[in-house]
Amino acid sequence: MPLPCAAPMLARCLRGATAAGAASASRILLGGGMLGMHAAAGHAAAAAQTAVTAASEAARGVRSVSTASAAGGGSELHVVVDPQAEPYEGVSIVSLCRPSSRNAIGRQLLSELAEAINTLRQERTTRCVVLRSAVPGVFCAGADLKERARMTQHEVSEFVSALRRTFCELQAMPIPTLAVVDGPALGGGAELALACDVRVIGPGAVFAFPEAQLGVIPGAGGTQRLPRAIGQARAKELIFTGRRVDAAEALRLGLAEHAVTEGSALEKALQLAKAISRSAPLSLRMAKEAINQGANVDLATGMRLEEAYYAQLLHTKDRREGLAAFAERREPCYMGE
Repeated sequence: MPLPCAAPMLARCLRGATAAGAASASRILLGGGMLGMHAAAGHAAAAAQTAVTAASEAARGVRSVSTASAAGGGSELHVVVDPQAEPYEGVSIVSLCRPSSRNAIGRQLLSELAEAINTLRQERTTRCVVLRSAVPGVFCAGADLKERARMTQHEVSEFVSALRRTFCELQAMPIPTLAVVDGPALGGGAELALACDVRVIGPGAVFAFPEAQLGVIPGAGGTQRLPRAIGQARAKELIFTGRRVDAAEALRLGLAEHAVTEGSALEKALQLAKAISRSAPLSLRMAKEAINQGANVDLATGMRLEEAYYAQLLHTKDRREGLAAFAERREPCYMGE
């Protein structure tokens, strides 16, 4: 089940609607309250209208890219965003690229990942995001413990807060997200994968939550997202022991939705992303929001939320285009309006 995050997705849509910027390159290099559980259902319609309007405005915006380096001036980038051309138009691949540390999450990688999320949330063409590792044999080794050892206690607290906030931003993106895991996803790496909507794994996938073995606990959503994904008892066992889960067990437990035994996990994810990107952008946003928010309320309130979000799509151009395309037996051309 999805986890609520403190910063509301609706407010993020509003911020994205007013953001400006432009980029003409086909390859982007990035450098440097939800409706609460007890919110009255009467506010849902207004919130849904706000989300539709903001998402529509954001869809008319252009890509905003900062080329400022994160940590370390002109150092090599740790996160790369690639908008795809046909046959995967509408899909953007976010790649973790820190081979020297097996994609360990340090200050620079976290800063660039946050910037990538912010950019993709605002731009008009991406309808699905695929998060993967560009480093063979690993997804993400978790926190950069060498860097953390040099931090003060206050700096560690601030870093973990930023990590938790960034993963919440990833989960709450108004765009479906897929994680491709075909190597170890340890600690923060496993939490990163859990912050995505769907996980596609290859035969080399390994998940583990070893924090308790290091004197802490998962601090970027692991204690909350993991039990929602696989149940409390199984989540407790994995966190208490820190044991590693291979691809077959991960699929069986519910840590992944798709497992590839032959061929490329990335290719499988791209095929899934292509199918997703054929859907209307506003419908994807509203469906994701309804599911995320409905998971944290009782069924009756959830049904009212669904009704409110559905109602806000009735007057969109995309809905009329969908009906027209169906009647004319052609592919719809959705504009996110």
